[in-house]
Amino acid sequence: LEDRGDFIRRHIGPDEREIRIMLDHLGFASLDELVERTVPSDIRSRQPLNLAPPHSERVVESALRKMRARNQVFTTMIGMGYYDTIVPNVIKRNVLENPGWYTAYTPYQAEISQGRLEALLNFQQMIIDLTGMEIANASLLDEATAGAEAMTMSQRVSKSHSKRYLVDADCHPQTLAVLQTRARPLHIEIVVGDPWRLDMQEEFFGVLLQYPGSSGAVRDPKPVIEWAHRRHALVTIAADPLALVLLTPPGEFGADIVVGSAQRFGVPLGYGGPHAAFFATREEFKRQMPGRVIGVSTDSRGRSALRMALQTREQHIRREKATSNICTAQVLLAVIAGFYAVYHGPQGLRTIAERTHRMAQIFAAGLRQLGVCVITDNFFDTVTVRVPGIARRIAARARESRFNLRIVDASTLGISFDETSRRSELKTLWSVFSTRSERSENLPDIERIDAEFAECLPAPLQRTSAILTHPVFNRHHSETEMLRYLRSLVRRDIALDRSMIALGSCTMKLNATIEMIPLTWQLFSAIHPFAPLDQAQGYRQLVDELDERLCEITGFAAFSFQPNAGSQGEYAGLLVIRKYHEMRGEGSRDVCLIPASAHGTNPASAAMAGLKVVVVGCDECGNVNVADLKAKARQNREQLAALMITYPSTHGVFEDAIREICAIVHEHGGQVYMDGANMNAMVGLCRPGEIGVDVSHLNLHKTFCIPHGGGGPGMGPIGVARHLAPYLPEHPVVRGINPNAGEAGTVGTVSAAPWGSASILTIPWTYIALMGAEGLTRATQVAILNANYIARRLEPHYPILYKGRNGTVAHECIVDFRPIKERCGTTVDDVAKRLMDYGFHAPTVSFPVAGTLMIEPTESEDKAELDRFCDALIGIRREIAAIESGAADAENNLLRNAPHTHELLLEDWTRPYSRQQAFFPLPYLIDNKYWPPVARIDNLQGDRTLICTCPPIADYAAGEIAISPA
Repeated sequence: LEDRGDFIRRHIGPDEREIRIMLDHLGFASLDELVERTVPSDIRSRQPLNLAPPHSERVVESALRKMRARNQVFTTMIGMGYYDTIVPNVIKRNVLENPGWYTAYTPYQAEISQGRLEALLNFQQMIIDLTGMEIANASLLDEATAGAEAMTMSQRVSKSHSKRYLVDADCHPQTLAVLQTRARPLHIEIVVGDPWRLDMQEEFFGVLLQYPGSSGAVRDPKPVIEWAHRRHALVTIAADPLALVLLTPPGEFGADIVVGSAQRFGVPLGYGGPHAAFFATREEFKRQMPGRVIGVSTDSRGRSALRMALQTREQHIRREKATSNICTAQVLLAVIAGFYAVYHGPQGLRTIAERTHRMAQIFAAGLRQLGVCVITDNFFDTVTVRVPGIARRIAARARESRFNLRIVDASTLGISFDETSRRSELKTLWSVFSTRSERSENLPDIERIDAEFAECLPAPLQRTSAILTHPVFNRHHSETEMLRYLRSLVRRDIALDRSMIALGSCTMKLNATIEMIPLTWQLFSAIHPFAPLDQAQGYRQLVDELDERLCEITGFAAFSFQPNAGSQGEYAGLLVIRKYHEMRGEGSRDVCLIPASAHGTNPASAAMAGLKVVVVGCDECGNVNVADLKAKARQNREQLAALMITYPSTHGVFEDAIREICAIVHEHGGQVYMDGANMNAMVGLCRPGEIGVDVSHLNLHKTFCIPHGGGGPGMGPIGVARHLAPYLPEHPVVRGINPNAGEAGTVGTVSAAPWGSASILTIPWTYIALMGAEGLTRATQVAILNANYIARRLEPHYPILYKGRNGTVAHECIVDFRPIKERCGTTVDDVAKRLMDYGFHAPTVSFPVAGTLMIEPTESEDKAELDRFCDALIGIRREIAAIESGAADAENNLLRNAPHTHELLLEDWTRPYSRQQAFFPLPYLIDNKYWPPVARIDNLQGDRTLICTCPPIADYAAGEIAISPA
């Protein structure tokens, strides 16, 4: 018989014997007793989760295969920013399916992230080359939200005092919808029109053009840019990267910002995501640009090294003054897109672009021979045609041949080509548009058209500048070379396939192989997000069942899966609350209470939602100061919109007063928003919806096993109480995604795709099916056990900053290094770098309290790994003691010089400690040594001289940059 709980044993690290040992160490008789001492009794669920029992991997995989069979993959020609693509198998197998890439964390610890930092630098260079701009970031969430970020940045930097923003009517409809949603709380007026009507007298702070347009039309943006600049308005161009291989880049026309999606560079459609957007701008705007930038600095040995630049802009520093709430990027997808360009190189990309363009031109010429009116005269890959009154009939005829066309209106169709398009498909498409008698006899001759038609792109719009001239894009075009290049990069990083990453608040747990397998199944990966719903019934089943299970886990009435990151979930949740107040005639409620300990995205999201942030203090135990909360709720009684609170708290404890806190907010007319970052301590033990929370986002990339991917993808769906369900997001293209929507309307659209990054929803669905109620509850209990075990082991050596009333922590603990710094000058950053020598990625540094480490082991790590990590920190404490006593030099010591690279082995050793102390401080390192690829990086130098492009060829020639083996 199959063991239905076998996966539970594989997901949860400690076995029964280890659990018993750890409980004995803590002084508890059982996991239940530990939970009783840790979780307040008045919030614990009285009933177990009503979920199906756990299933084996074999049963779950079979269920997923049946689900995927309900999807249908047609040849997708819908376009609108989404295109089928071919993922090179060497990238598919060695990146998308490689845990060395998908289990890595955001590269805050740059010294042990050099591989993915180089991959992201490649992505930035690719975007800079294609767009003709001076600087680019390391990706954003999707094209629509990137456009919204461009709008708000334009308002910040424009010299115009206007509140109006002009949007090209030929913009993708999902982008326009997101812009309208984002503009509303900021009192920006969106004006949709034809920017080429240069006689307009209105003032605008910015303009957004689509290039090529959503209709496929390619228009010269230069007159609009010149007109806008005379009026002190900034111009953003939403561009297609493959089209930019052939088209004059926006930077050469004088554009201020360029955004778009890199999806068609080898990233599967996935019913809408995840995909990497891009954002490029001028050098002068670099400190206003949203998202993360990878920059070049030097390490302590003078060698070139990469790092995330300008980190002081991050939300945990600027909080409500942040200009964006973007917390993550789409790193894994940007990495894939960058590698796609590396593998194909400039000539390969040009071949793909020319072939795609030529296919569209042959098709258009054939349509004209058939007497069909082709509206787009100048186009790259999309042809728009007028078929008076019969667009839906022709689209239905196309579906009979398994082609999806875009229905623009009753008389207009769009047909988009991509790198997967075949010449053999052209005759089938022509027959769809032809009369019955023409279909068999008089279809156009492909070869003749190919030999005779003229280029449709005007000469001034054809690209003449070179792209991808850097060595990295010209070296790795064979599979052997590419495989070795990928290998050379991944070995420079630390990911979960190497050791525990105990990042507090980030829940770096097992991303099981069985959970990842469905991602590359064609019936999940190759569906366009705007495909007819009858072709995506498997996805509808996936979403509906996941919705039902998350409602059961959380106690909420409904979920929206549209937010494609935790930050977007926060934003969407606050918009829902604002809409609720507005519908009750209390739209003036605009104050958001936020504890001082909150995640930095919380106040940033509140500011974006048009809310005024009022900070609530914390007491000496790290809990919300209830007296201060009462006073500020009373003071803002008429304006109180919401409280944003993280539970368990950001300080790693279950606050006893959470029910009282919720009641105080409700009493004064507000709603309670819970940041779900710490849901891993609640699943199966308590439900947010039962303790007074009105809305919460869940980080599916934390609690529910979607991998972090080096800083993305993420998913941040929001769950809401019943009274808020009518206001959950809708979508302009796929209508009806909110079944609870009423006549009052919803908050609008918050991301480009109807269900966000839908393809990765297979991961939490699989996790929940494998674990069942029993496994999910057990995982939470063991997560709490592991955190308390680490806290107890470290407590004799370091102070644990916060504990609950009974002396326990929740699923994470905060270790305080501030007293050490006061005594001997050693900082928490020194400890983080020294942990690299021990083979570990540091826990969360200086958040939520400066000078501390926040440690979260999760349930997936067994006792041996927990002990190895504790032994490393205890060994570092002995090294610190030597500094404190004067036995070690205050500056020239093991911590201040960390990390120690392998190059030191070849040099004369003059340091006041031994090589063994530097490289092999504990016995386990003899057999499993990770060698940091660079020494400590100079962050200040990197920020002062920001270089965010691949090093010039001269640096390679001079030997200053090591060329990866190929």
